[in-house]
Amino acid sequence: MDSSVKSLLTHFRASANLFLSEYEPLALLLAPLLALLVARTLQSFLSVVHERGLKATFLGFLMSLIKLVPGVQNYIDAEKQKVVDKLNSGGKSKRGGWRTELPREGLGVGVIEKLKNEKRSDAVWQGKCSGTVYIGGTESEGHFSLINEACSMFAHTNPLHLDVFKSVAQFEAEVVAMTAALLGSKEKGSGGQICGNMTSGGTESILLAVKSSRDYMKTKKGIAKPEMIIPESAHSAYDKAAQYFNIKLWRVPVNKEFQADVKAIRRRINRNTILIVGSAPGYPHGIIDPIEELGELATSLQICLHVDLCLGGFVLPFARKLGYSIPPYDFSVKGVTSISVDVHKYGLAPKGTSVVLYRNHDIRKHQFVAVTEWSGGLYVSPTIAGSRPGGLIAGAWAAMMALGEEGYLENTKEIMEVSKRIQKGIEEIPELFIIGRPDMTIVAFGSNVVDIFEVNDIMSSKGWHLNALQRPNGIHICVTLQHVPIVEEFLEDLTQSVKTVKENPGPVSGGLAPIYGAAGRMPDRVMVQELLVNYMDSTC
Repeated sequence: MDSSVKSLLTHFRASANLFLSEYEPLALLLAPLLALLVARTLQSFLSVVHERGLKATFLGFLMSLIKLVPGVQNYIDAEKQKVVDKLNSGGKSKRGGWRTELPREGLGVGVIEKLKNEKRSDAVWQGKCSGTVYIGGTESEGHFSLINEACSMFAHTNPLHLDVFKSVAQFEAEVVAMTAALLGSKEKGSGGQICGNMTSGGTESILLAVKSSRDYMKTKKGIAKPEMIIPESAHSAYDKAAQYFNIKLWRVPVNKEFQADVKAIRRRINRNTILIVGSAPGYPHGIIDPIEELGELATSLQICLHVDLCLGGFVLPFARKLGYSIPPYDFSVKGVTSISVDVHKYGLAPKGTSVVLYRNHDIRKHQFVAVTEWSGGLYVSPTIAGSRPGGLIAGAWAAMMALGEEGYLENTKEIMEVSKRIQKGIEEIPELFIIGRPDMTIVAFGSNVVDIFEVNDIMSSKGWHLNALQRPNGIHICVTLQHVPIVEEFLEDLTQSVKTVKENPGPVSGGLAPIYGAAGRMPDRVMVQELLVNYMDSTC
């Protein structure tokens, strides 16, 4: 080593020792640990600010301090319980009479009469519910009877046992293939490998698509800390998937047209991004996201793109054939790697039937769980559930085969026309405005004149079950075949409800408008989350 360098190091060492000699050895030992603690705390703080924003972080910190004041936490808990009791609206008192033990002697066939008696206490749903029941008529006739009989014929079956219930395995494969054909599997751009499985509903389909995307991207890019980006209009099933599968979720605002903002999504993408999301249409406002632009983004950055077609899968293909202007949304769009579509909505299949589709088998393989070390033998399962109800699969197959393309075209024509009539009728009510430009059968509306949640309460008192929205405040109706015969009744009731609220503004006795309004304005979203959890805990 050069003598000048040696001299420099010796001088530095002597100076350092002289400087440190002024401090206690214990202080010298603790200082680095303290510095590390401060650095970690600052890193955690900056991470929270980055994730939640400065305002939300400050409010959360402030609320935590306030709750430390003696008596404040108890007061908040008591107020939250009042809200929960209000949301329950007497449901808890009804639970008091529910059975908690087996009857000493079985009821035998008499249980059927018991079921009929209990069913009479259900709300009147024929034509009065947003979405909920998509088949027309009553449950004792027509298409209802057909799928009920199909379900009954195969109620004992379970596709877990492929060697026993071969017919159910065939039904599932055909439902998946027929659904895929509606969504671009026959197009040249699809790649010719579209595959998938049936699931219990849209949420499970989304969960599986997210899980498969996570594991596929880990294999492809080695991503160990996965993140996904969704527009704020995307379904809450993505939040559930993020919690279940330990994925960081970024929810970005929509654009002025209430569509996914592709530029905002692009800004959030980083090296850990595994998945972006689009909807066709989105649940809140019935608007189709710019799937082509999202596909281009996903392709250029080699990440996954899931399209939620749970509502649109059995409407958009037929609406396009009927001449409606429908933007691209399926596997014909380059970059789309997976799609979820509910057969139990506009496919008119029994409840509990959905399909998840993938562009190729390489992606879908990551959906499966294979176990090799179980003493019960070798095990492999395609979906979240092991055992699955074969009756529902048979019911979905029966529904699709019974209706055929002509049946779906006729149904789509009816519900699209009713949706346009409702939209036009709402536009003629001066106090209301349509939110965005609906592409399908969901019509969302709000008001700058009256409290829209009070309007919803008045509609509820007339027997209607609509969906409350936030950001912006509004309500929507998801049009089904149930609404075809009573569209004018809906518009008349809505007109009268708006008039009532305008002439007599203020909370409706027993209504939920104050709660919805307060929840929307409450800056501490953690408290709103706690309210929802407490409510759910009291109802199930």
